[in-house]
Amino acid sequence: MLRSLSGRFLILTVLFVMLAEVMIFVPSVARFRQDYLLSRLERAQIASLALLTGDFISPDLEEELLSNAEVYNVVLRRDEARQLILSSPVPGEVTQTFDLRDAGPWTLMRDALQRLVDPEPRVIRVIGNPVREAGLLIEVTMPTAGLRLAMIDYGWRILWLSFAISALTSAFLFLAVRALLVRPIKRVIEQMQSYAAAPEDTRRIIEPSAGVTELREAEQALKALETELTGALKQKERLAQLGGAVAKISHDLRNILTSAQLFTDRLEQSEDPTVKRLAPKLVGSITRAVNLCESTLAFGRAEEPAPRLAMVPLAELVGDVIDGERLAIGDADLSFSEDIPATLMVRADSEQLHRVLLNLVRNARQAILATGQGGEISVFAEEDEASWVIQVTDTGPGLPPKAQENLFTPFTGGTRRGGAGLGLAISAELIRGHGGRLMLDRTDATGTRFRIVLPKTLVSLDPAAE
Repeated sequence: MLRSLSGRFLILTVLFVMLAEVMIFVPSVARFRQDYLLSRLERAQIASLALLTGDFISPDLEEELLSNAEVYNVVLRRDEARQLILSSPVPGEVTQTFDLRDAGPWTLMRDALQRLVDPEPRVIRVIGNPVREAGLLIEVTMPTAGLRLAMIDYGWRILWLSFAISALTSAFLFLAVRALLVRPIKRVIEQMQSYAAAPEDTRRIIEPSAGVTELREAEQALKALETELTGALKQKERLAQLGGAVAKISHDLRNILTSAQLFTDRLEQSEDPTVKRLAPKLVGSITRAVNLCESTLAFGRAEEPAPRLAMVPLAELVGDVIDGERLAIGDADLSFSEDIPATLMVRADSEQLHRVLLNLVRNARQAILATGQGGEISVFAEEDEASWVIQVTDTGPGLPPKAQENLFTPFTGGTRRGGAGLGLAISAELIRGHGGRLMLDRTDATGTRFRIVLPKTLVSLDPAAE
């Protein structure tokens, strides 16, 4: 009972109704006591009317009148003088006097509670106004035993009535809570359990139908969450399939490039000056393509391979990247600049850093060529006591807002039409493997600048890099 929502509502309802009845009980008992005393005053006034005619009554009749009024004596003030109308022996001393003419509610409640908790029979004096203005005041002396018994009897009746009202109210509230809250909540829970069994099935996404505003808002939020999760799971499945296809393609492409690598070895033996100048670059490009295929296969199995760190001449690496990109610009008005100290050495994996720089420079080149205007791409490097910093800056049109929001997220952060958004995501992962950071410094209509920070210490490297 305590673990269910409806059961807790039932118990709380009983408690609150009983608390309300207790708050009603005290004023009710005080009101009952006041009515009881006023009725005794009224009876005493009626009993005294027999003597107001001036006729003599016998002691037996006087005793009978006082017994019916349940008082010991009656004092009536009609003018300025008090007159003892009816009297009988008082069994004890008068302990308290209560004036009902100007008693406030707090006074009445206090006197009623005192009478309930005091079991000793006492004699009290009660003063009030006569009925129908038959005098200035009426005063009686009476015992408290009958008053207390009547108050206790009234209290028990109020208590049983409170129990009955609590039970009836709790039953109705229990049924209402089950119909309006518990059942809709159970329906939502059952739907969540059904959805959890097959989250890819769009038919199991909840359709909001609750009539209660709060529950309907919860169902709408749950629907949005389930819809997003189902879409993410479908995308994950498609990415897994795409990864399998890429792995197969990379495997076959590696075999093809390996064969091409064997042919380029023969080109290096040519005596033609142009061939001798371009053959090493062709061999290097094919070698990097083979390594990329192998890395793709490794990524399909788990993640990017750990970098093989060594001190690399950065100027030579950047020059190789820019020489390759110069061959792709044709007659376009695009220039490259390098501001790298010739003796600057960085601790990195040369192949992975080459991939990162090539991706950044190639993205910049494609962005500028897409505008049909001229531009410049510059690579700048410096070092301080803690790290090496490499900046790749272009004068292109800047990144679109969508690309900025998901810049390093695969398949969502593409910077150009038709791009998959893998280049920057892979580049960021490779730099993280070095313990460094790849970040976007700025992008606007005047161009874009990316910053690579490589630490000089091995402490901040990822476990894979170490």
